[in-house]
Amino acid sequence: MLTSSARLLRLLSLLQTYRQRSGAELADQLGVTVRTVRRDVDRLRELGYPVHAARGTAGYRLGAGAVLPPLLLDDEEAVAVAIGLRTAAASAVTGIEETALRALAKLERVLPSRLRHRVTAVQQATVRAAHPGPTVDPDVLTAISDACHRRERLRFDYTDHHGDRSTRLVEPHTLVSWGRHWYLIAWDPDRDDWRSFRVDRLRPWTPTGPRFTRREPPGGDAAAYLARQLSVGPWAVRATVTVPEPAAVVAGRLWPGMGAVEAVDATSCLLHLGADTPADLAWMVTVLGVDFTASGPPEFVDAVRALGARCARAVRNGHP
Repeated sequence: MLTSSARLLRLLSLLQTYRQRSGAELADQLGVTVRTVRRDVDRLRELGYPVHAARGTAGYRLGAGAVLPPLLLDDEEAVAVAIGLRTAAASAVTGIEETALRALAKLERVLPSRLRHRVTAVQQATVRAAHPGPTVDPDVLTAISDACHRRERLRFDYTDHHGDRSTRLVEPHTLVSWGRHWYLIAWDPDRDDWRSFRVDRLRPWTPTGPRFTRREPPGGDAAAYLARQLSVGPWAVRATVTVPEPAAVVAGRLWPGMGAVEAVDATSCLLHLGADTPADLAWMVTVLGVDFTASGPPEFVDAVRALGARCARAVRNGHP
């Protein structure tokens, strides 16, 4: 016969299905009397579980309470939830990524090894259709998210955009999903300043370091801080173009992190941009749909000229 505690857990598992169950059915499955079922239901209620009894019957069902009580998952449910959380963490649904990672970290800490192996096997056998670009290991995201949540220092090996490698020790604050990339926003004690790191370029060490007192990034908004960093960050190619439009008009056409606008007067402004290649810069400026003057650097001017020639050939070839 099950012990009292084990019986409570088994009863809770039975009540977490969608349908209502009668007292007699529960008693039969638990191997106890209907009276014992009633006592166990009362104990669950004392623990905060909202167990409702249907009027006129001996049926019970688990309702929604003011707070979320602990849930019991069988093997198949645990695997399904873990896979779903990993998929959500890699999605483009705004605001869900970090929450999914926190939940995934909690679940994977208690998953038996046999179930963790099944989750990994499904992940390895699954291909997601996505934009080309660097990928991030979900385990790396989970480790970073866990360090953010626990407020524990994180040490990792990092490769910057120049290919230089270093070991960093930071106070992790937030993970931000930005376009095709993930970024870690963190306070760097060695630099005495905030920094952003591409997650696909770092490899965390384990275990994590000591706990720290959380501080807020400039402006209190990690995503806004990242947008500013990406606008003026250490890109391989940078350029400034003159646009004969008010600064407010140009700023309204930019996507976050695309560039920084500087007003010259009421009718013109400067747009400061950065990208990995001159061709990327040329594309970024032309998609704004405004006139501009490109004065340098030379490789950027050449890229704009090449793009213009390519567009002219496309029109000429299509309309003889």
